Amino acid sequence: MNTAAPNPDKRVLIVEDHPLFRAMLAQLINQSPGMTVCGEADNIPDAVTLIAQTMPDAAIVDLGLKGASGLELIKDLKARQIELPVLVLSMSGERLYAERVLRAGGKGYICKQESPEEVLIAINKVLAGGIYVSEQVNRTILERLGKTAYSIESSGVDLLSDREVEVYELVGQGLNSREIGGLINLGTSTVDSYRARIKGKLGIKNAAELYQCAARWVAERAISS
Repeated sequence: MNTAAPNPDKRVLIVEDHPLFRAMLAQLINQSPGMTVCGEADNIPDAVTLIAQTMPDAAIVDLGLKGASGLELIKDLKARQIELPVLVLSMSGERLYAERVLRAGGKGYICKQESPEEVLIAINKVLAGGIYVSEQVNRTILERLGKTAYSIESSGVDLLSDREVEVYELVGQGLNSREIGGLINLGTSTVDSYRARIKGKLGIKNAAELYQCAARWVAERAISS
């Protein structure tokens, strides 16, 4: 009598630079039927190495990694022609970053504030070949398909790189360069360089105007979300 071999667990790579959250996520995945953690990394170079070594079925990536954005990993994989489904798990604003993740080639975006059950739903959706975003983001994307311009980014923020948007958002929340650097693992001088680039791209003259524009943009996004 022939018995079918059990399907092997789906292999998931975790790329997250907060040890406690990474451990909690690994426990959640390892305790879930049909999936297992095949590796963990806290930066992009180590993640790329582990991807080559472990051949995961999907990767769960934090948006804010040491010295880089998780979006850079998605773009790096695309440049290397590595077809790996990536689900971004982050604390950052969903309405803006979810769309940037999808445009970069990611397969989903979920906020860290979501329940463990919803995180597992997102992971399983991506593992099954689907795309996961919240209902709110899905509605927003569909609404925008019929519009010629994105109202949220009409202020020129669409000209900014992913990292510049991250810095711009934190400036709008009232953080200084040292505080921003501490949150996203960058030196103060590097944050200052990003601020200078943002001012150049948006035609902003000084630090006070940068804060005013960024704070207004953050407030407009909050109202429209």
